[in-house]
Amino acid sequence: MKTSITGCITVFVAFVFLSIGNIFSQGMNELVYSEDTTFSASELHELRLRFRNLNFFRNNEYKGELVKGYTLPGLWILPSVSYQPLRSLKIEAGAYMLRYWGESKYPNTHYASLPGYDTGDTQSAFHAVPFFRVHYKPLPGVSLVLGNIYGRNNHGLIEPLYNKEMVMMSDPEAGVQFLWNTRCFNLDMWVNWESFIFQGDNSQEEFTFGVSSRVKANSSLDRVHWYLPVQLIFKHQGGEINTSATSRGVKTWFNAAAGVGVDIKTPFPCFNRLNIEADAAYYSQQKGDIFPSDNGYGFYGKAVADFKNFRLHAAYWQCHDFVSLMGDPLFGAVSMCNPGQVYKDPKMAYLSLEYSHRIGKGFALGVHADVYNTFAADTKTTLSGDDGNLEVKFSHVPNSISFLAGIYLRTDFSFLIKRF
Repeated sequence: MKTSITGCITVFVAFVFLSIGNIFSQGMNELVYSEDTTFSASELHELRLRFRNLNFFRNNEYKGELVKGYTLPGLWILPSVSYQPLRSLKIEAGAYMLRYWGESKYPNTHYASLPGYDTGDTQSAFHAVPFFRVHYKPLPGVSLVLGNIYGRNNHGLIEPLYNKEMVMMSDPEAGVQFLWNTRCFNLDMWVNWESFIFQGDNSQEEFTFGVSSRVKANSSLDRVHWYLPVQLIFKHQGGEINTSATSRGVKTWFNAAAGVGVDIKTPFPCFNRLNIEADAAYYSQQKGDIFPSDNGYGFYGKAVADFKNFRLHAAYWQCHDFVSLMGDPLFGAVSMCNPGQVYKDPKMAYLSLEYSHRIGKGFALGVHADVYNTFAADTKTTLSGDDGNLEVKFSHVPNSISFLAGIYLRTDFSFLIKRF
């Protein structure tokens, strides 16, 4: 990830793409970010070669003192072979390879880890990891996934809990996943095992446990659909057999969110849907002292409008001592730029405009331009002085406006090798 000053160019290109298109399309999350979890009856007894790819150019022109700006220019590719021997069983194996343009060496570890996990090993040309998935569907609406799960943006977590750009900077999640979808309830429960250790390793094991659920007050097919989202992210670093590790202390954190939302289908031809949601979020550091606060909370409100060609997303966020474990640092109170700096009750509002459409079968284009306004706030910085005593400084950070924009091209198609 390299710091960039190409924000103006990216925003200009984004709005050029946003100004084109004349067919209705789903949002970027459905077309570009997420993955289809359904079985296809037509692929029964078929051995298929599948190719998935995401080309991206994302520029984050962050301002203020929460996080420094950077650019993500590159792609990932995932070639695989899949076989569906039964209507309820599908097996897939391949390799996931990530490439950032202008870089040739990559840390040989999972990406986007929390502080405390690092390695000196590197990979050349691509960051590459194996991919293997077994998807078993024993009952209608019930799925068990082993190996590489349907992760990242498929979990449907709110922005303060999960950063959508993780689809460009993290490995495919791997572990075990349970999916349960009914008329009244949706559940996604998973364990993503990020770091496995052997006896005497100098690193720690690390895993994530998550729950993303939705209780439906009425049918999602109704014109006005009410629902209650409940979400949880539990992160752990530890291990008892890493006797050579420089830091063996157990570290455990979690984020949680719960709220209420409503989906409204409109009768207008150019204005299709309105979604309104409000969530309360919570943060806890149960073990360890990586972050300066042990508890925090926040409030998140959003409104999403789907038009004929576009999606308009407006949101407001405020928090107190909140740490977003896997989200954008703009949703936290801890500065990633200045060590020891904590914002007092930060507030932020943002507006996002998306354009996405299916170019053809297996191809989708997505573009977005976002404006984030971080309101002025007081900060407290705690540092260790030369004499070993703690020094505390107070300051006032002015209002800052950040610009984010990105262009994405998603590919997902397959070829029949043999039918058995």
